[in-house]
Amino acid sequence: MNPPEARALARKNDDGGAREKLIALRLALLRVHKTLLEMERRDYERANGKVTVGELFRLVVDHQQFGWLHNISEFVVRLDETLAGENPVTPEDVRTAISLARKMFAPSESGDAFQKKYYDAIQLDPAVVIDHAELARLFNNEPPDVSST
Repeated sequence: MNPPEARALARKNDDGGAREKLIALRLALLRVHKTLLEMERRDYERANGKVTVGELFRLVVDHQQFGWLHNISEFVVRLDETLAGENPVTPEDVRTAISLARKMFAPSESGDAFQKKYYDAIQLDPAVVIDHAELARLFNNEPPDVSST
């Protein structure tokens, strides 16, 4: 069986709703990422003047101000890999992804570097608040984490 056929078969064997939940998480993360990127772009342009799309791409890849957003990009890539993989998407895949996203997107003044930046973004930009509320609704639709770690 060639890889496209295997991926198609895996999709047929997905546990009911698991793929849709990962897709919903992916889309919510992409919205948050876009909003945060726009916020950082506005901030950068206030200090340095307008940037073109090409310059913005270079900044996103190389500039320290945008570096914290790489965590979201990497998370989305991992979701894409799961969704495109040969194995069926399982409820365990969803539990793991939701659990990691809950931890990552827990805004905190005293959390890790990402959580602190995310906390600040929520304080500064109402659009981030709206996107965070969407993530929270998605998280609340799933069972709470049961691990004690």
